[in-house]
Amino acid sequence: MCSLQRRGNVFLLTLTGPGEHRLNPTLIDAIKSSLSQVRSEAESAAGNPSSFALITTAEGKFFSNGYDIDWAASSLDREYLMDDKLKSVASDLITLPMPTIAAVSGHASAAGFVLAMSHDYILMRRDRGFLYMSELDIRRVIPSWFMALVKNKIGAPVARRDVVLKAPKLTADKALEMGIIDSAHDSAAETVAAAVRLGEELVARNWDGPIYARNRVELLSEVLNVIGTRCIVAKL
Repeated sequence: MCSLQRRGNVFLLTLTGPGEHRLNPTLIDAIKSSLSQVRSEAESAAGNPSSFALITTAEGKFFSNGYDIDWAASSLDREYLMDDKLKSVASDLITLPMPTIAAVSGHASAAGFVLAMSHDYILMRRDRGFLYMSELDIRRVIPSWFMALVKNKIGAPVARRDVVLKAPKLTADKALEMGIIDSAHDSAAETVAAAVRLGEELVARNWDGPIYARNRVELLSEVLNVIGTRCIVAKL
């Protein structure tokens, strides 16, 4: 489902297996458990707990192909449960006391795209995969908290319009041109390697983790307001 490794002070969270990494409660709970472990290790480390970074990536063709719509099809309550759980993961990432990096190793669609945007930095492979806000094509309304992330993470109004109202399948080079990602790389391995280098550079700044998290919370306060701020302060 997912694995967590630590390379020095850089944590590597990997969605494992060859599938689409559809975000159902089982996978989301596994991600949340890993984030809880990362937070716990950072808080209990000797010395300054700020000197850590988190990378999230995935095995196979997909980073994440979004919500597990098939799992949720039988009940509206299932849809609400799935959405609430991903909100909680986004909240965990926004309050995590360290820089976060998404190493997008394949397709990231809808909720998978939102998972990537919940990180501070997005790096992406250019030889395979795309970013895709697919809701128009699958006849669904984009959730308000997805839209809050789009507004906060995609700076140019024209780029936001195109992502939401044209539903393009964005290659890494196009996403870089639009200012949606931070860098593009020639393979999944190179993307992860670049993410590790960036993580190590950020760790070397030796920032105070809780202060970093509080500044991020201020930066993304609109997103948290839409998600709901219950337990946000407690996490810091």
